[in-house]
Amino acid sequence: MTDDSPPADGEDAGAGDLTHTTDDGDVQMVDVGDKPDSERRAVAAGEIRLRESTVEAIREDEIGKGDVLATARIGAIQAVKHTWEAIPMCHQIPITNVDTEFSIAEDRIELAVSVETTGKTGCEMEALEGVTTGLNVVWDMVKAVEKDESGQYPETGIERVRVLEKEKHRG
Repeated sequence: MTDDSPPADGEDAGAGDLTHTTDDGDVQMVDVGDKPDSERRAVAAGEIRLRESTVEAIREDEIGKGDVLATARIGAIQAVKHTWEAIPMCHQIPITNVDTEFSIAEDRIELAVSVETTGKTGCEMEALEGVTTGLNVVWDMVKAVEKDESGQYPETGIERVRVLEKEKHRG
């Protein structure tokens, strides 16, 4: 988890102020123990590009593995809760809320994940993990119908994964 609060002297950390390394260049977890708790929220989004026939099959609940979006929602929430296990320098934070929202277009599905916490560090990495895992679950659920004759995925792609917003409110 990145330490997104200003350094102790009140100045914003610059490119030369790497918070995840020691003076000797060793990797370290940021010490957030003395930081006050604050309410934090982050929203991330991304999309998976699919064949139009696959999107239609998802809409009609005709994918053999089951309900694609319900399964992806569960995967996204699980990923949010386990981000600290997947990203080496992330802190384990108390997740107070996770919202997932899917938008379906003709040739793609977009997923937005909103994460809330009250703690000492932000939750944008959790939101990003939720998005990427949720979209990976969609891919896994539809891969049989997305493959071409040679077993490749020429039309499938996860794209535009990004943080849309990040908020911090001191308590």
